[in-house]
Amino acid sequence: MWFLDWPTFLAFITACFFLAIVPGPTVTLIVANALARGPVAGLMTVLGAQIAILLMVIVVALGLQAVIGFMSWAFFWVKLAGAAYLFWIGYKMITNRGGLSFDEKSRVINFRQSVSQGFWVTMSNPKALLFLGAFLPQFIDVSAPAAPQVILLGLCTMAVFTFFDGIYALAAGNTRRFLTDARLSIANKVSGTLLILGGAWLALQQKS
Repeated sequence: MWFLDWPTFLAFITACFFLAIVPGPTVTLIVANALARGPVAGLMTVLGAQIAILLMVIVVALGLQAVIGFMSWAFFWVKLAGAAYLFWIGYKMITNRGGLSFDEKSRVINFRQSVSQGFWVTMSNPKALLFLGAFLPQFIDVSAPAAPQVILLGLCTMAVFTFFDGIYALAAGNTRRFLTDARLSIANKVSGTLLILGGAWLALQQKS
């Protein structure tokens, strides 16, 4: 990048790498959807999450400190809403008695649901926005316009997260081919349990 020397850029990518490989609520949702519905559903969840991150990057680039401040102030309630959403999705998966077969219409609906779930679970974690607001500005050149630099750094962050989240989705989704109806029922329960644990993880996070 024009505003980063190679050692700084390498440090930036390394930081993104370690952040990407640590599972959180979004990764839990990606794995659960991929395991229950297949790798494409997992990838659609990744898409929804990245749309949310892009909106956060734009907020940071535009310097909307009021929005960031509000998210910090509303952290408790926003995270509880996200945790409740994860609990609900987990409950629906645990109680789902569907088999492996479903028509194309239901497939499209499921994929849309996966995008929506990825978006809202990511948006319900205010620490993602607060983190981007604190992390990305550390690598900008103060002598140049900040917004284009933040956008570019944000896109690089998204690329790293998309790559590793995609690996999670494909790895979990490809195990689905070995599932019978009985095993799928177990997979749904496992996925639902993971989501409930992810909701608990989100709810128990402390404001930094």
